[in-house]
Amino acid sequence: MTSGREKAYAFLKENVLTDPDLQGGFLSEQEIADRIGVSRTPIREALLLLAAEDLVRLVPKRGAQIVPLSGREITELMELRGIVERYAAEQIIPGGKAPVAELSALLERQRTLSGPEHAKEFIAVDHLFHATMVSAVGNALLNRHYDGLRSRQIRAGVVALYNQYGRQKSVLTEHQAILDAIAAGDAGAAHTAIDSHLETTLKVLLAG
Repeated sequence: MTSGREKAYAFLKENVLTDPDLQGGFLSEQEIADRIGVSRTPIREALLLLAAEDLVRLVPKRGAQIVPLSGREITELMELRGIVERYAAEQIIPGGKAPVAELSALLERQRTLSGPEHAKEFIAVDHLFHATMVSAVGNALLNRHYDGLRSRQIRAGVVALYNQYGRQKSVLTEHQAILDAIAAGDAGAAHTAIDSHLETTLKVLLAG
């Protein structure tokens, strides 16, 4: 059975921290408690966990503030993603473990999510596209490490969509290039496609 703290933690991480309108803002413990039907105690406990992950900042007498992603943090996130995702491509292509059908299905799902009203879902599927590639390696520790980046990835991705008109269409093209390289069994092309995708995302984020 999920505890109140776990419920609050998941809700905050998935629904509140990823809201582009709330970046840099302060959170109301009571409002969040009312929304998910728990007391304020598990909300405070969840905020302490998020503070330990540097996802919120606890300010005396003001409460918890969502910490905007800094330029350095965004750069480091993309660097780390590149290391993990290039490694994943190296492992799954020669071993015949490439989840081509799953990646194709996710890309088709993304194509149905155009428009700003679908931005969060679009980015959630975006993360799943990359996570599916990493998961195919079969390394549980690597999966856990990559999943730890999920909240920051989704936050960064949503911001990128809002920063540049037409970014959704570009992401689909970039994902198609990654998928094509993996399906063709070309690790070099997969490296290039992954790097291009992450570098473009980084430029959009830093320009915003």
